[in-house]
Amino acid sequence: MLKYLATTMLLVVSIGLRAQIGQYRNDLSIGVNGGYILNQVGFSPKVNQSMHGGATGGFTFRYVCEKYFSTICAIQAELNYASLGWKEDIVDVDDHPVINNHTGLAEEYSRTINYFQIPVFAQLGWGREERGFKFFVQAGPQIGFCVGESTSTNFELSERNTQDRVNNTVAQDTMKVENKFDYGIAGGLALEYSHPKVGHFILEGRYYYGLGNIYGDSKKDYFGKSNHSSIIIKLPYLFDLVKTKVAERK
Repeated sequence: MLKYLATTMLLVVSIGLRAQIGQYRNDLSIGVNGGYILNQVGFSPKVNQSMHGGATGGFTFRYVCEKYFSTICAIQAELNYASLGWKEDIVDVDDHPVINNHTGLAEEYSRTINYFQIPVFAQLGWGREERGFKFFVQAGPQIGFCVGESTSTNFELSERNTQDRVNNTVAQDTMKVENKFDYGIAGGLALEYSHPKVGHFILEGRYYYGLGNIYGDSKKDYFGKSNHSSIIIKLPYLFDLVKTKVAERK
C-alpha cells in the first residue's frame, strides 16, 4: 500500500520537473471549496452499512506550470475539514429493520469522524484556459488527521437486539478511533468554467481510498481492516493571484 502512495507522490512531483518542456505558464490561483461526502468504512470482519453523509469544505491552491501540446498541467493542493464515518444497516435475515425490544423502534447507529485533510493532486486539463470551459482529471495522495468523533444512536448499546441481526459484529460501536492519522489516494474528474474578470467555477467528483486503518490491524486486534472509502462532490471557486501575460502565451 505504501508503494501505491509513493507512486502517486512521484506523479505529482513529476509535473513540476517537466517544466519548460511545453509552453510556459505561471498561473497561481486560490479560493474556497465546499461539498458533500458519502463515506463507508471497510471493516473486516464485515459490518453491514449504508452510506454516511457529511459535509466538507476548505481552501484550494492551484499552480498551472505549463501547457504541453493541448494539455494544461497543474498542481493543486487543498486544506479541508471533512466529516467521514459510517452508518450501520441493521437488518434481519429477511432484510427487514431490526426492532429494539425496549424502544419499539428500528435500531439506528452512525459514527461521525471529523478530519483535517490535505490532498495534493497532479492535474491535467483540456479546453479553454481563460474564457470558457475546461475538462480535467486529477490524482494524488491525501493525508488526514482526526480531530473528533461522535456517535448517534436511538437505543442503549447494552440493550441492542443482537438476536435478530443478520450481522452480529458490534465491537466497533464502543471503540474510539485508535489511529488519528489517515492516508490514501484520491482522484477524479471535473468541469471548469473560467472568465478573466470573475475567476474559475468548478464542479468536480472524486473518489478517495484510504490506505490506513482507523483501528489497529495486528493479529491481536479485532479488525484486520478498517479503512475509509469516500465519494465526494465539490464546488470550488478560484480567483487568480498571478497570471501569465498574454504576450507570453502561445
